[in-house]
Amino acid sequence: MTFDELQLNAQLLEGLDAMNFKQATPIQEQTIPLILEGKDLLACAQTGTGKTAAYLLPVLNILCENKLPEDKINALIMVPTRELAQQIDQQLEAFAYFVPVTSVAVYGGGDGQTFGQQQRAMQKGVDVVIATPGRLIALLNMGHIDLSKVSFLILDEADRMLDMGFVDDIMRISSYLPAPGKRQTLLFSATMAPKIEQLAKKVLFQPAEVKLSTSKPAEKIDQSAYICYEPQKLELIKDILKSNTPEKVIVFSSSKQKVKEMYKTFRSLKVKVAAMHSDLDQKERDEVIRNFKNGHIQVLVATDIVARGIDIEDIDMVVNYDVPHDVEDYVHRIGRTARANKGGVAITFVNEKDQFSFGQIEKFIEREVRKSALPDALGAGPAYNPSKRFRGEGGGHGRPHGDPHRDRQSSDRKFHHRRPKRNTDSSGKRPQGGQHPAGA
Repeated sequence: MTFDELQLNAQLLEGLDAMNFKQATPIQEQTIPLILEGKDLLACAQTGTGKTAAYLLPVLNILCENKLPEDKINALIMVPTRELAQQIDQQLEAFAYFVPVTSVAVYGGGDGQTFGQQQRAMQKGVDVVIATPGRLIALLNMGHIDLSKVSFLILDEADRMLDMGFVDDIMRISSYLPAPGKRQTLLFSATMAPKIEQLAKKVLFQPAEVKLSTSKPAEKIDQSAYICYEPQKLELIKDILKSNTPEKVIVFSSSKQKVKEMYKTFRSLKVKVAAMHSDLDQKERDEVIRNFKNGHIQVLVATDIVARGIDIEDIDMVVNYDVPHDVEDYVHRIGRTARANKGGVAITFVNEKDQFSFGQIEKFIEREVRKSALPDALGAGPAYNPSKRFRGEGGGHGRPHGDPHRDRQSSDRKFHHRRPKRNTDSSGKRPQGGQHPAGA
């Protein structure tokens, strides 16, 4: 289905046409008509399917065509991390190039000046607020922020927000808004766990449901695994990168310390590498992502801080240096590649202690992941027996520890506020084509 068939505002279609976006993805095709009808929505779709555009486009459409208060907050988008808030903010700016919509992105950790700017913007009134729960709660505690006229509440990556312990904050923020049934609420999640269904009952009113490929990796991802001992991992990753020389690689580890060690190793080998973990401040994170997107960095070594919410095009390979903490994180990690219907490679290192966990992943994704032979120079690895829980002390480092990015204080730091856009900028330029909404 084309966007022209979705009964969107002519100005929105003009912007999509200028960026050469023609075909809607399945999640967009199914959800946009329901949102335009005014229905609450519970949507479940894996990462990389275009869910951000699936709610931004119809919400922008309604904001354009309905007379909503000009001095109030009309739409609230809640997200788990500052990185996702930044991404949505950029996508909204692109989609709204030809429409008179204002927005502000609200995330924590900035200085007092930034906090004040965010507060003043929300007090003045803005069409769309994109916020992390922690910073929004802080602003609400300061008073003078009116959410009573909000027409749209969107919860993006709701499963991740619950994993990070934001459920109480979500419910508290919801209490400042019109009650369910008097606002339109859209809940998007990559999984449909019982906790999501429980949240849906509290915040949604007679919702429509859309479920697409729940928690399954994209078919075009070439998945494989190496069964190895922990000490073999570093030489193995060096061998893989030397043999394949991919242009963009993300190496995920569940340990911040391992990320730092790998970064030092790759630097010594003259690999163009950067590290991403919770010890970096927002300026440093922005620089790393920018350099990775621009191709100045070949290998990004990261904790799960970038497993969700960061949209980087053309990632050739994802390597799980450690088996993820839970089965759903596996889907989100390898979902960084093969986006927008492209191909990609995902490799997982499985030590003795992680074999049972990896077996659970295989059950979860309903397929056996291909096991690759270790390079001869590394010697033999352990036998693969995922049915047996490993209780010894050797081989690995135990159950991976969570990264401190899950702390709600890691919300976000950057601030944006925009005034209505005109049909062209001061140079007469039209918006440039970017990533297709399929990757949004």
